[in-house]
Order: sequence, then structure tokens, then C-alpha cells
Amino acid sequence: MSVKSLLSSTLMLVSCAVALPAATLERLTVDEMIMKSTAIVRGKVLNSHTVSNGPLLYTYYRVQVSDTFKGPARTSVDIQFPGGTVNNVRQSFAGVPQLNSGDEYVFFLWKGKSGALQVLGLTQGLFAVAAGAAADPVTTRAASHEVMLDPDTAKQVSDQTLTMHLSELRGRINYLLGGAPGTAK
Repeated sequence: MSVKSLLSSTLMLVSCAVALPAATLERLTVDEMIMKSTAIVRGKVLNSHTVSNGPLLYTYYRVQVSDTFKGPARTSVDIQFPGGTVNNVRQSFAGVPQLNSGDEYVFFLWKGKSGALQVLGLTQGLFAVAAGAAADPVTTRAASHEVMLDPDTAKQVSDQTLTMHLSELRGRINYLLGGAPGTAK
């Protein structure tokens, strides 16, 4: 076995072992997510694929955008999450949501160093849009089961489910962004 191959295998095992037990997240308010996001979109998951990047796997979800609340208007986005399955090798990371084709969400996104779009705060930046044809559907962000810390005190806090109508969420985004171009209308 070559040194490069041994090093790659060791790094993969260490990253999986470190990531499996739990994720520690900074608790973010809706207002903080609005301000920290580089883009906020409403969209429906179309499909997904997983790729290998060195010892790590990444799953990309293609999302058809129906509304842009922050950032440049676009018809679709690819959102990256760590983990996935390729060639019978599976990696999972605590706190990473599993999305299904056809599900609709409001995504609070940020652009990582690699240029890939990711959901801010893992599940914190993911609001499920209730299915149906309601003119003003309910959006829900489920409480995270991961360890969360209050950013001011660094103490562990409990997360709570957040529920609000889409018009309420859109209004909050618009208010905080001051109605500037590329913001919610």
C-alpha cells in the first residue's frame, strides 16, 4: 500500500470517527440567519447525486427555485452537504439533513470557501414548506437534536421548533434587508 493511499485511508477514518458522535452548533436566530446568509430561496428538491472529493463524500441537491428572498435571482441552485453514498461507501455526519425529491423548503444559504452553496447552520437554515396549494403556506424549522451553544454565554441550550407563515418569514427578511434589490418583496 502506498504512503499516499495509507494517509488517505487514515484521514478518512479519522474524519468519520470525529464527525459521527455529534455536531455542535451555534444557536442562530432567524434574524441572524437572514443577515449571515448569502442567499435565501424557496424551492423544491429535484434530485441529488454524491461525489467523492478525496477522502470525503459530498451530496449535492438540485433545487428548483420558485422565490428568491435574498441574493441574485436564479432558476435553480445546487446545495452541498457533507456525506452520502458512493460505490457502497457511506459517510454520515451528525446534524446533516436528508432531503427528498419533491420536498419544498426555504433555504438559508451561504457560500463556502470552495464556492459551493451550503445550508447555514445545517438544519437551522432549512424551513419546510407545508405541502398543498395554500396561498400563504406554513413554514416549519424542526428543533435540532444536536448540541447547541448560546453564542454569548457558550453554554448549552435547547433548540425549539419554529413555525410561521411564509408571508411572515418573507416580511421579516424584507424588513431586515431594508427592501434592497435582491431581497424579499
